Amino acid sequence: MLQFEHRYATLPEPLWVESQATPVVNPELIAFNAPLAYELGAKEIPDAATLAQWFSGNQPMPGAKPGALGYAGHQFGNFVPQLGDGRALLLGEVVDHSGMRRDVQLKGSGRTPFSRGGDGRSPLGPVLREYLVSEFMAAMGIPTTRALAAVATGERVVRQLPEPGAVFTRVASSHIRVGTFQFAAVRRDEAALKALADHVIARHYPEAANGEDPYLALLNAVVARQAVLIARWMSVGFIHGVMNTDNCSIAGETIDYGPCAFMEQFDPQKVFSSIDQGSRYAFANQPAIAQWNLARFAETLLPLMREEGDAVVEQATAAIRHFDTLLSTEQRRLHADKLGLAPESEQAVPLMEGLESQMHQGRMDMTATFDALTHYAASLSDEQPSDEHRNALLALTTQPNELTAWLDSWQAVQVASQNSQRFAAMRNANPVIIPRNHRVQEVIDAAYDGDFAPFHALLAVVTQPFDESEDARRLAAPATDSEQVLRTFCGT
Repeated sequence: MLQFEHRYATLPEPLWVESQATPVVNPELIAFNAPLAYELGAKEIPDAATLAQWFSGNQPMPGAKPGALGYAGHQFGNFVPQLGDGRALLLGEVVDHSGMRRDVQLKGSGRTPFSRGGDGRSPLGPVLREYLVSEFMAAMGIPTTRALAAVATGERVVRQLPEPGAVFTRVASSHIRVGTFQFAAVRRDEAALKALADHVIARHYPEAANGEDPYLALLNAVVARQAVLIARWMSVGFIHGVMNTDNCSIAGETIDYGPCAFMEQFDPQKVFSSIDQGSRYAFANQPAIAQWNLARFAETLLPLMREEGDAVVEQATAAIRHFDTLLSTEQRRLHADKLGLAPESEQAVPLMEGLESQMHQGRMDMTATFDALTHYAASLSDEQPSDEHRNALLALTTQPNELTAWLDSWQAVQVASQNSQRFAAMRNANPVIIPRNHRVQEVIDAAYDGDFAPFHALLAVVTQPFDESEDARRLAAPATDSEQVLRTFCGT
């Protein structure tokens, strides 16, 4: 079905170690992303039984060469010199219709040489969560790994309690992480480090090869992509939950969703992950953590860079500090779009800061606020605008008088920049629906009872995030107090 190549497998061990999937008892296909498969070059799609065998790992896909990837990582600030794919196998790479090389990986397919005593399996819940959230992110244009398939294994996985097992197949620009570079660097294997860096330059940043110092150019390019990625996370209230260096993609994609969640009631210090006891990865901390991760990446590149001593440290430090400027530039653009302002508006940042303060103090739902603001902005173009949309927005806050004052300030700026392009940009920046925690949990609970219809219904709407249909509006509604899900869990 797919035409596999294996360039990463040519890198020295233990960056890649051959390994095989552990067969499962009774694989059944839950979901398969046929449009993505065609995008990856598939000519035809086999039947569901064959797909279940392939994407559970029970039968090798033609041309696949399974292997586990080695990497290290700072986990909640503590360095672990060897982590690696303890439950994942890279099947190989494909070149898609746009000429882009992409990895195909099984996740939850059994033990590998990096399992460290684990079972190498995944519970069903995290598989469904990653499928839904990664496909929503793709629909929003946020760089992300993609979901190709989900297969139930017919086996139980024991975490806190026995749970149904599943295997997830994801597609990525690559699975190379900051932790991959740390893995080579901690071994003081400069040849492996250089081979890895050259591979990344050729695959992801070919323009860096022409730089005066290709490895400094690589650092600058990775910093730029991470800045854009984090700004886009923040714009939709996404909280990754476990931003360890082994979960930081060199390609600038969202990877390893784990205990991720979307913020509902706006709170800069919001945390959902059950394992983030110290709030290290709270919503507002994400830019600083990304910059910290990039500093660890820079440290690994120092032996390869042209300058030496204090000069090379100064170069790397300057590259890391530039993250702030790049992040601010992307955030300013996103703020303008979300508020329906002209891109050059000097009011975008202060108005956004004011609205975030209002959302926090007024206990407002972030997604619902921007959706309501989008509808109100559209109504302002009418000759006699109705109060309906303004009142709907004010109904979202516990402090309507304060929000009214903000609205008056925003409206004076917004009306001055109105045009059809602004409305389109505003709508495309403000989704109607996100994968809300309580909806994802409803899907998981139903699937544990053998009912996957709610999963497919939610998937259909979150992959059309601007849909105004009745179904979308129903599933877009914020959680009531009794429905709230305040903790998310990692599947390892």
